Amino acid sequence: MTGPRARAALDAVPAYTPGRPAVVGGDGPAYKLSSNETPLGPLPSVRSALETETGRVNRYPDMSCAGLYAAVSERFDVPVAHLAAGTGSVAVLYHLVQALCEPADEVVFAWRSFEAYPIALAAAGARGVQVPLCAGARHDLPAMAAAVTDRTRMILVCTPNNPTGTAVLAAELDALLDRVPEDVLVVVDAAYEEFVRDRDAADGLAAYRSRPNVAVLRTFSKAYGLAGLRVGFAVAPEPIAAAIRKVAVPFGVSGVAQAAAVASLRPEVEAELMERVDAIVAERGRVVAELAEAGWKVPDTQANFVWLPLGDHAAQFAAACERAGVMVRPFAGDGVRVSVAEPEANDLFLSVARDWPR
Repeated sequence: MTGPRARAALDAVPAYTPGRPAVVGGDGPAYKLSSNETPLGPLPSVRSALETETGRVNRYPDMSCAGLYAAVSERFDVPVAHLAAGTGSVAVLYHLVQALCEPADEVVFAWRSFEAYPIALAAAGARGVQVPLCAGARHDLPAMAAAVTDRTRMILVCTPNNPTGTAVLAAELDALLDRVPEDVLVVVDAAYEEFVRDRDAADGLAAYRSRPNVAVLRTFSKAYGLAGLRVGFAVAPEPIAAAIRKVAVPFGVSGVAQAAAVASLRPEVEAELMERVDAIVAERGRVVAELAEAGWKVPDTQANFVWLPLGDHAAQFAAACERAGVMVRPFAGDGVRVSVAEPEANDLFLSVARDWPR
């Protein structure tokens, strides 16, 4: 007897690989640049909301996320009925795939892009259709449109793209939407939206307002600094949002996470948070400029990280960074993603990059 077995389809599902934590106990400081987190902790007012809510953890959270939906609705000017929350935007994506895809349905996405995409699709029995990135490590939207068949249910557009940082332009997204049938949902994964400074970049919410087949994923993990609390949301046409909520795990978003997210959306708090984002964007500019001066050619990043297209040397470069006291995120055979963190950490990374043979 062999005992119970998992679905055979899961044999081909890759495991999600998180960024490795910083190694402590060495000769010098250690920094984690391997996950796209903010290096700064919660603001005092958000911390106060957290402390208040932790006194209620003996109670179930509000499953309807009423306070969170109201705050998001007001901040982004979208109907509450068009919202669906989850434990980070990645969980919302999983629910979205579960809600829309039958077995063998197709989902088109760029590659390399967010590594959770093929996992979410395979777990639901859907078929991922990967379209290679084009020059500059950017989405090839014409090729993605050409990949649509009568089995296609969704197209995933990650902008800025994780891990390359490149942003889709508004004109490019419009051209894609003009070609895609209205029964195909185009999902704009905008986890890094707050870091975008290119005025020509696509605005997922603007596309959602003007088209009947656009959904947008947003998160509080990146710019808002709540990665450890796991809270994100979708803005989608009402029937799609309702379907996501139907399949979501009951009580999935904790009361602590909801309280922190609501506190983060208060105008005075959000303004302060965005000052931090501006500081990270400025530091991103410094890092990119120093890489260029050292002879690196990196994609135009609009996120809180940079991408080094190192190919087969990704693992060796990551190991060199680790010896210098910083953890970065290698993608075997493709490159290395490096989050923009505090200047001291970025300087250690840059010291390795300057000496790396090219």
